[in-house]
Amino acid sequence: METPQPASRFEDRVRFLCELARHLHRAGTSAPRLEAAIDDVGARLSLSCQSLSTPTSVILSIADRRDGEDALAAHTQVLRLAPGDVDLRELAHVDRVAGQVASGEIDITAGRAALNELPPRRGLVADTAMAASFGLASGAVAVLLDGAAADVAVAAAVGTLIGALSLLLPGRPNLAAGFEAIVGFLAALAIYLAHAYWTPLSVTSVTIAALIVLLPGLMLTTAVNELATQHLVSGIARLAGAAAVLLKLGFGIAAANQVAHALGLDRTPTPVAPLPQAAEWLALAVASLAFCVLFRAARRDWPLVMASAWLGYLCTRFGGEALGAEFGVFIAGLVVGCAANLYARSRKRPGALVRVPGIILLVPGSVGLRSLFFVFERDVFLGLDTAFSLVVLLVSLVAGLLFGNVLLPPRRSL
Repeated sequence: METPQPASRFEDRVRFLCELARHLHRAGTSAPRLEAAIDDVGARLSLSCQSLSTPTSVILSIADRRDGEDALAAHTQVLRLAPGDVDLRELAHVDRVAGQVASGEIDITAGRAALNELPPRRGLVADTAMAASFGLASGAVAVLLDGAAADVAVAAAVGTLIGALSLLLPGRPNLAAGFEAIVGFLAALAIYLAHAYWTPLSVTSVTIAALIVLLPGLMLTTAVNELATQHLVSGIARLAGAAAVLLKLGFGIAAANQVAHALGLDRTPTPVAPLPQAAEWLALAVASLAFCVLFRAARRDWPLVMASAWLGYLCTRFGGEALGAEFGVFIAGLVVGCAANLYARSRKRPGALVRVPGIILLVPGSVGLRSLFFVFERDVFLGLDTAFSLVVLLVSLVAGLLFGNVLLPPRRSL
C-alpha cells in the first residue's frame, strides 16, 4: 500500500484546488464545468473532491485518496465569491496551469504562484478600450436591429457612456447594487432627449442596443444549461439573478418613460430608412472585435473569438431563414458546441474560447427586456407571449449545445 503523504503535503494540494476553484469562478465558469474541472484535477492530485458551485460561492469537501477509497473528508472549504464575469484570458491561463500541475510538469507550490501571476488589466488604455467596446457593441447591435444612421450613432454614444460608468463599480458596492436601474434610467432618458431635440429615433430598438452589454442573455442561457444538466441550485440562483437584472433595467427604463411623457419628449417618430444591407457585415465585424475586449480575450485569441462570433451568427441567420428562428438557433448552438469541443480536443485549450463568443449573438436577452416593456405598458398578454418566445429560444439554444456535446463529446471540462 502506498504511504500517505504528510499533512502539509495534503494541505498544499487542498490549497491549490481551492485557489483553482476561486480563479475558475472569477473567470465566469458555469457550475457543471467548474465542478467537473475541480473533480478532474483533484483526482489527478490523489484527492477525492465533492464540489458544489453556485453563482456566489463554491463549497469543496476533500479527502485524501491515499487514506483509502472510503476515507472521510478531511477538509471542507467554503469560498464566498462575487459572481464572476467572463474572462477568457484568465480562463485559458488557469486551464494551462492546472494541466501543468496535474501532469507533474510543475509542482503545486509553483502552480499556486502561477495562478496569481496574471497581471490585472487596469489602467487608462484598458479602461478606455473597455468603454469604447461597450459603444462599438451597442452601435453594431443597432445596425443588426435595422436601425438608421442616427439610431446607430445614439446607441453607440449611450453605450460608451454606460461603459465609462461601469468602470466606477469596483470598490463601490452600493453603486453596483443599483447600477442597472440607474443606467437604464439615464440611457432611456438620454435617448428620449435625442429623439425630441435632435432627430427621430426608434426609441425601443436604440434603448435595447445601448443596453445590450448589460442584458443577461448569457446568464439566462447558462442558467437553463445548468438546470438541464441537473445543477439545480446554481441554475435556480443564476436564473433569479438574471431576472433581477432584467427587473432593474426594466424599472429604470419605465421610470425614464414616465419622465419623458411628463416632459413631452415621447413624440411619435417619423419612419426613417435603415442602413444598406452591406452595413450588417460591417456591424458584425465591429461587434466581434468588441467582444474580444468585453470577454477579455488574450490578443493571440482575437481571431478565434471573432471567427466564433461570425460562425454563430451566420448559422442562426441562414438556418433561421431556411427553417425558422427557433430551429436556426438550435442549429447554431449545435454547430458552435461541436466546434468548441473539437477545438478543445485538438488544441488542448478551453472550448469556451469558441463557445462563449459563438453564442453571444444568439442569446435572447433583448427578448426578455421587450417582454418587460410590454408588461410595463400594461399589455400583459403580449408580454407573456414575448416571454414564451424567450423560453423557446433559450431551450432551442441550450438543446443545440447539449446535442453538440452528444455528437462530439468534450474531452476537457472547460
